[in-house]
Amino acid sequence: MKRVLLALLLLVAAGAAWLMFRPSRPAEVPCARVARATLVATLPTNGKVEPAEWRPVRAERGGVVTRVAVEEGMAVKAGALLAELRPEDAAGELASAQARVEAVRAELERLSQGGSAAERAELDNQEQTAEAARARAEREIAALRRLVEKNAATRAELENAERQREQAQLELAAVRRKRAALIMPGERVAAEARLREAEAALAQARRRLSLTRVLAPAAGTIYALAVREGAYLQPGDLVANLGRLERLRVRVYVDEPEVGRVAVGQPVEIRWDALPGVTWKGAVERLPAEIVALGTRQVGQVICTIENTDGRLIPGVNVTAEIRTARVERALLVPKETLRNERGQTGVYRLRGEALEWRAVRTGTSSATQAEILEGLAEGDAVALPTEQPLAQGQRVKAVFP
Repeated sequence: MKRVLLALLLLVAAGAAWLMFRPSRPAEVPCARVARATLVATLPTNGKVEPAEWRPVRAERGGVVTRVAVEEGMAVKAGALLAELRPEDAAGELASAQARVEAVRAELERLSQGGSAAERAELDNQEQTAEAARARAEREIAALRRLVEKNAATRAELENAERQREQAQLELAAVRRKRAALIMPGERVAAEARLREAEAALAQARRRLSLTRVLAPAAGTIYALAVREGAYLQPGDLVANLGRLERLRVRVYVDEPEVGRVAVGQPVEIRWDALPGVTWKGAVERLPAEIVALGTRQVGQVICTIENTDGRLIPGVNVTAEIRTARVERALLVPKETLRNERGQTGVYRLRGEALEWRAVRTGTSSATQAEILEGLAEGDAVALPTEQPLAQGQRVKAVFP
């Protein structure tokens, strides 16, 4: 019995010794191969859509809106009616201006014709009467002269007839002066000036009446319609925005550290959550002129122009944007998560046989998931991916590839 017990103790001790001194199994570490491929680097961010060409349409006079003739999203031609204002005041101004023009024209016509019809008729009668009296006096003088020569009439009678002729001539001259006074050049010039002034006031009244109709200054699409029937507009108030929506501008907000990656002409893709699966393409048109605060971010506003031929994207919406900042053909790539920073160096743990080796690397362009290796690795090398256990130089591992 003692021998059996001793044998069991020896067997247990031998097993414990074997467990204690047996070689440890290498840890399994996920790895990836360094490979060449095309690297497309993008910069994802957000932005806001606005028309590339647009203009605000504003009321040029005040008044109550009696009609709104358009809706948001409606395409209109140049000169199309957008809204109407109540025209009562303008209509009264127009009627008053028209009456003034007609009165001045009548006055000018009277001056041009030598007075009114009644004045001309009276002067005609007076001139005919004076001319008849002068003619009678002439005839009487001629007869009396013959009679005086024959001593059949006295010198006094002849002198009296001559005085009557002189009186008739004075009356005729006075009538003619009256007629001339009716068409004095100064009065006509003044009347012509009053007519020009009245016509200018009429044109202004017509223009003011036309301003009660708000018209589209150009062809385009209505957006940001700001009026409704019954509202009161002050001069300068916004009626609507009018834009060409086949080409749009996107104001893209790029965080300050990333601004240096952006260049004019880089391709951009726009997505709108309201239309999943649809993309709009364009290019960077203008770089930011300054860095501004946007909430808690410091951003530069990059202006991108995109094509919107189907008109499905509309101004004012918030969108996501992806700027393609670089494209490298046959780049030597590693997964971005394999890069580590240790002792102030950027590097990777490369698999050398069954052990890990620390390798410092120099990187180039990167995307959201991959990084270009410029120095430190070769195509086909295996590098360690992140793992829960810490890695170290010379550590024996069992590489596991996906």
